[in-house]
Amino acid sequence: MKTIIKLNDIRKSYSTGALEVEVLKGIHIDVKEGEFLAIMGPSGSGKSTLMNILGCLDKATSGEYFLNEIDVSGLNANELAKIRSEHIGFVFQSFNLLPRSVVENVGLPLIYNKKFSKHERLELIKKALDSANLEKERWHHKPNELSGGQCQRIAIARALVTNPAIILADEPTGALDSKTGEFILETFKRINKDEGRTIVMITHEHDVAAHADRIISIKDGIVYENP
Repeated sequence: MKTIIKLNDIRKSYSTGALEVEVLKGIHIDVKEGEFLAIMGPSGSGKSTLMNILGCLDKATSGEYFLNEIDVSGLNANELAKIRSEHIGFVFQSFNLLPRSVVENVGLPLIYNKKFSKHERLELIKKALDSANLEKERWHHKPNELSGGQCQRIAIARALVTNPAIILADEPTGALDSKTGEFILETFKRINKDEGRTIVMITHEHDVAAHADRIISIKDGIVYENP
């Protein structure tokens, strides 16, 4: 099976005055295509830093990162932005939706993609919303007219619409009650199993991580494969 993410000896340090703090201390992770992986760790463990590197939002101090067989380690800011737009779908805890209709929010990643016609964009939006299981009668509502669970399903559809290599979900149930969170996690599992989507989920909660096929723990900048 194809390796979609490969991290080799990833290290990240920050300078604070005369001190240099190493946050990630030689991370090695392989993620296979179609895998549902949870990366779990407490606050201050380095998981947010690792998420930013995985999402091409930040660069490692040293080490190699291959995403969908592309070496992103040495890319500049514009090249990283292109990788993000073409290969990564993001789902955040806070939804990050605009005060526009559901359809407009989901279609945002397609606005500057000239290879799709208006009709093709609309078909991709509809397909993504169907995958995220958002009721059709809600598609022309705005986020402030919807529940938290519905807003997160919009965010999932927006992440799916460009057909990315991976979905990167950062604490996707953190702003939801337990029942709604369970529904969102079941949505991720269905998308993973039925559509073969590769999902990497960052969380600090054991019961959330348990929905994944594999769990990696991070503590003090070092990862541990869970048995």
